[in-house]
Amino acid sequence: MAESMALRTSAAPFSCARGGGTPGWGKGGADLLKRAFVAPDPGRVRLRFASRAVLGIGLAVASCGLTGHSLVATITGGLAALLALFTVTDATVRDQAVTTALLPAAGLPVLTLAAFLHAVPAARDAAFLAVVGVGVYARRWGPRGHSLGVFAFMTFFAAQFLHTVPDRLPGLASAVLLSVATAAAVRFGVWPYERHLPAPAAVAPPADGTGLARITTRQAVQATVGAGFALVVGQALSDQRWYWAVGATWWVFVNTTSRGETLVRGFRRFLGTVLGIVLGLAVALPLHGEPVATATVVAAGVFGIFYTAAVSYTWMMLSVTVMASALYGLLGLLDPALLALRVTETAVGALGAVLAVLLVLPVTTHSVTDAWVERALRCVHVCTAEAAARLAGSATADPAGRVAELEQILARVRLSLAPLVHPLSPLPARKGRARHVLALLDDCAREVRGLASVAADPEASHDTRLVAACWRVEAAVEALTAPRAGGRTDPALTAVASSAAVSEPVLLHLHALERALLELAGPLRGSGRVSIGA
Repeated sequence: MAESMALRTSAAPFSCARGGGTPGWGKGGADLLKRAFVAPDPGRVRLRFASRAVLGIGLAVASCGLTGHSLVATITGGLAALLALFTVTDATVRDQAVTTALLPAAGLPVLTLAAFLHAVPAARDAAFLAVVGVGVYARRWGPRGHSLGVFAFMTFFAAQFLHTVPDRLPGLASAVLLSVATAAAVRFGVWPYERHLPAPAAVAPPADGTGLARITTRQAVQATVGAGFALVVGQALSDQRWYWAVGATWWVFVNTTSRGETLVRGFRRFLGTVLGIVLGLAVALPLHGEPVATATVVAAGVFGIFYTAAVSYTWMMLSVTVMASALYGLLGLLDPALLALRVTETAVGALGAVLAVLLVLPVTTHSVTDAWVERALRCVHVCTAEAAARLAGSATADPAGRVAELEQILARVRLSLAPLVHPLSPLPARKGRARHVLALLDDCAREVRGLASVAADPEASHDTRLVAACWRVEAAVEALTAPRAGGRTDPALTAVASSAAVSEPVLLHLHALERALLELAGPLRGSGRVSIGA
């Protein structure tokens, strides 16, 4: 059931967590622990996000219990509340509320379908694979499509976990509705901290054509094929817990685009599951389903899931597995053999995802990375244009808003570069180039933030030197992203290099930005286009 926690790390509450896309085993467990629990948390957004999740899910579970729902229905309601609090990542509070209200409309029909097909394995399996494909394809409609797709998939998954039959539908449906409503009340009424945060920029994926050229279409096909492999092999291993393998395949695909990202995600999922099994044996197994102690472990698991998701997928999966172990103990099903089977089924699901992305309509890592890096550079261009307009006296120009968008794009750049900078990457030259690009893009973001603060200063307005420097930066970005034949140095980039040094503090940000753009020309233009993977 608890597979539901492998969620989008680019969600709005996580946008402040720098480096969330590139965690790995690194120097060992201590490094992972530091990354997960000592990582910067500006404004304590992750802490509030995790604390609110514990409150919202706890109230949803209590509401189900107090209204006489069965244990199975209560677990279903807790899952629905978790998904409502975790998967809904629209840019505005209003859009979040609309998506939350739509979740039951996506989940309840799927729950009904799963219940009526429970006794017809062939039709049930076909329907499950269809839900996988449609759920992944729905990402083309942005955060709302993603949230509804996840909710639909997890509803079908939970029906397998709970052996849902038609007679149980009324209780399960009412528990879902009650829990989503409770979670919404907490999110939008009791603890609506998003209202006091800047609205995150809505960053859509780069345009990727139509038909099979569209990345979401390719991923839908890949996920369906990978899930089919996992389903067949998973059923050969266990006719009771086969759905674990399908769930593992699904979650490996969440928030990944290229084959490299999927390979890294599969490795991290398996690693987190293994570590979680070890911890589950030490923590959950001795409890023997004791309610109060189990509830404490589950609450700690929920907190860990929400708190670490932005910075470490491995730690998030560890938290998922510990929480799942505690829930199985509550149901009286936990034993070492079950945990060992979970590891095996997870490995099968990860293998299915890996085979699918390597063999079925593969999307190369460098093609995705190139698109996101160019998107980041274009956003730098727009930021400087907004700053120039503000400095020229425009009252409507808003460089700060564009800076927020740049931060969102850079988070996606880090995710796409994760395969190249991973400690196990076998390509040292590309690893070094990717790290260099990441460092320079971070430099650009830092200087753009400084530029936005300068432009907001009324005393800096109408400064012709600042406006001219902004135009030079724009020209440099155009030169860097425009297709160019041959190995010649672009004149616009040469102009950036020849900018005279100045001592005025207000100009330092722009000249540092110009220097970073000049240095980016080396790793990005070696093939005549913006490219890291070449």
